[in-house]
Order: sequence, then structure tokens, then C-alpha cells
Amino acid sequence: MTIALGARLISCRKLLAELSNYLDDELDPDLRRELQVHLRACPDCWVLFDTTRRTIIILRGNEPYPMPEDVKQRLTEAIHRKMARFRPQA
Repeated sequence: MTIALGARLISCRKLLAELSNYLDDELDPDLRRELQVHLRACPDCWVLFDTTRRTIIILRGNEPYPMPEDVKQRLTEAIHRKMARFRPQA
């Protein structure tokens, strides 16, 4: 969907490209307003925005879950095996 905004058109693709900057409040005010207009008019982008925003809020409130030592060891070994495949043979 493309939302007309004066002479500019804000597409869903443009909103998606700027979503992270929008959520981090790192946009210039004019572009921010344009994206807000798009969000009010496009239900698909609104759902994407709202879900992403809520996910960030939930994740910021949680501490990292400690990895069990045996899982950490198996993961490390698996990574080393994978990396060995890409090392040049002497």
C-alpha cells in the first residue's frame, strides 16, 4: 500500500526500511510525521509496528536466560567442527 502525503508517497516498503529508526526515535521530524500518517492509514503496517514495539518492550524487561553448561559445551564443539570444515588444509 502507498499512502499519499502531499507530493510525497510513503510506501509500506519505506516504512519497513525506517521502522527501526522510527522505534528508536532517530528520524527527522518530517519523516516521522509521514510515517505516522502511513501507520494511521495502513492496518498491515500498524500491526507490524505494534507487534515489533510490544516485543521490544517485553524483551527489554527480561534478563538473559543462562545457558546450561552442557548445552554451552555442545554448542562450542559444534561451532568448532563447522569452522574446521572451512579452514584451509595444510
